[in-house]
Amino acid sequence: MEKRLNIYETEPAGYKAMMGLEGYLATTQLTKTHKELIKIRASQINGCAFCIDMHTKDALKNGETNQRIFLLNAWRETDLFTAEEKAILAITEEMTLIHQHGLSDASYQQALQFFDKNYVAQIIMAVVTINAWNRIAISTQLEVPR
Repeated sequence: MEKRLNIYETEPAGYKAMMGLEGYLATTQLTKTHKELIKIRASQINGCAFCIDMHTKDALKNGETNQRIFLLNAWRETDLFTAEEKAILAITEEMTLIHQHGLSDASYQQALQFFDKNYVAQIIMAVVTINAWNRIAISTQLEVPR
């Protein structure tokens, strides 16, 4: 793989702005489990090996199970995920694949059955942030550490 620029070195102000989003997410009510499910699922859809590697490791450190990670891309076909988690995963997929139809009213309303508007807004911001990180990692060809 071709060596490409390092955003942190080339555009430190841009990197700092992205880290600002991460700092904001650290102050939200989002649980660690919810954050990692969002990060892993969006990264799977985007094909970001660097982020999948990072966030599956983080999820395991936070108590996530191997089985749930292995089955995350088939979350609709298993009862291993709660209804709340499935609502979050639906938002994650629809926002990540926004060009298809955007965030549907059904998924948005489903989330509001479990979470208040602030929590839903925080979910949306988490999805936005990981999608931005995925695009940085893929565009700059960040390599998975061995």
